[in-house]
Amino acid sequence: MTKVVHPYAQRLGILRDWKSRWFASGPKYAENLRADILIREWLEKRLRGSYVSSIEIERSRKFVRIMIKTSRPGMIIGRQGDTAQKLRKDLFKFMKKKNIKIAEEVKIDILEVASPDSDAAVIAYGIVEALEKRMPFRRAMKMTKEKVMAVRGVKGVRIVVTGRLNGAEMARREEVKEGSIPLQTFRADVDYAMERANLPYGVLGVKVWINRGLVFEDKK
Repeated sequence: MTKVVHPYAQRLGILRDWKSRWFASGPKYAENLRADILIREWLEKRLRGSYVSSIEIERSRKFVRIMIKTSRPGMIIGRQGDTAQKLRKDLFKFMKKKNIKIAEEVKIDILEVASPDSDAAVIAYGIVEALEKRMPFRRAMKMTKEKVMAVRGVKGVRIVVTGRLNGAEMARREEVKEGSIPLQTFRADVDYAMERANLPYGVLGVKVWINRGLVFEDKK
């Protein structure tokens, strides 16, 4: 019997680092875990459309650092940082509403993704945006595959779209693939992301795997 393992989780401690980095025990652990989950869910919902790749959280006794990695930092920062300041204020209001303890110092860093065309989360959202704008799914998948394979260092890409494609009564699955996606090779830098496209006739699921080649030293 086979078991599907998330490519990110499978490479934790080898190529990947944890997205929440802190140490706690007992009730403090549960408190921090709940806070991280709620903050991450709120930010993902609030920043939908800003091409966010990942949200990482670091904690110490008096300090919390939230790192938002995106391919379009200007959309989050805004003119002279106005949008970022509003985001910070709204986050504090949300934390008070949910009874999340606010640290003495909370820092929000907005970082730019170095290569957005080889980032699975950014690519997956690009496909979702195209589908929600009524682009034919086969065309969206083919264009995306060609764009990803044109990036230097990318060895393979796989895109899967499932659901009521073109409004068909029965849900089905379509897939495009080029190159290799070695899921069981730990040193293979395989990036994975899943997104949802909300269409009038239902929800379509989009999954993207990108193989960025073998890594022979720590890459975190």
